[in-house]
Amino acid sequence: MQLTLISGLSGSGKSVALKALEDAGFFCIDNLPADLIPEMVRFLDSRLEPRAAISVDVRSAGTVGALPRIVAAEKARGTDLQLLFLDSSNESLVKRFSETRRLHPLMRGGRTLPECIEDERRQLEGVAELGHHIDTSQLTPNALRSRVKDLIVLERERLTLVLESFGFKQGVPLEADFLFDARFLPNPFYDPGLKAQTGKDKDVVAFLEGETEAALFAEEILRFLQRWLPKFALEHRTSITVAVGCTGGQHRSVYIVDRLAERLAADYQVLARHRDLAQHRADLA
Repeated sequence: MQLTLISGLSGSGKSVALKALEDAGFFCIDNLPADLIPEMVRFLDSRLEPRAAISVDVRSAGTVGALPRIVAAEKARGTDLQLLFLDSSNESLVKRFSETRRLHPLMRGGRTLPECIEDERRQLEGVAELGHHIDTSQLTPNALRSRVKDLIVLERERLTLVLESFGFKQGVPLEADFLFDARFLPNPFYDPGLKAQTGKDKDVVAFLEGETEAALFAEEILRFLQRWLPKFALEHRTSITVAVGCTGGQHRSVYIVDRLAERLAADYQVLARHRDLAQHRADLA
């Protein structure tokens, strides 16, 4: 059986992710106490369920702290298990709770919402490192569903390399394992003929390769990743996220991520994403 565990902060989109897996044919269980996972796995195995997804978080009867031990035990037994951890910035979480007017599950004793969020982060620190980290701060529900579906079709035995461009103006991605800053490179944004284009357009590519050191910077990042990614694979990491940022996330970071994706696709499962391009296109519309 293929088992996917979903955890993360309240308000980060766990119900959206679980529904995406249900739509993909998974047998789904929400809010299961962590210490019941082994028993549930045996039950689902007996029913010959091919794929299941279980959501476990701070609502789960105070057992979420046992999740690292349970995950390790299940993997040692041979269970085909992956964990998705959903995260979001404090600002995004506060806004979502305010909009929905729902109470945070740790809201008691006169605590404020930011205090509850920080307490939840502390309780989930050991869980966040167990699997693939997804920052939902700027994701729509449809974008989150797409990311979850992208991940479940990948080969579980191979390391997945997520390459993400972003703009520092919109904040740093929370899920990044490695972060590279391309803001030192000349910015095509200040060229009137290139401002409205992106790092995917041939004129921007020609500018970056002809008049900047962008290609050299991409090669340096490539050599770093080629040197160290095999070490992570040996540690049985299922995914690594490499984020490249520039000011707006339109030109330099997009170009570099696409160059890295082209070079690394032969050796790894690569997902290339451009976090802030959609906003750029919306601004131009």
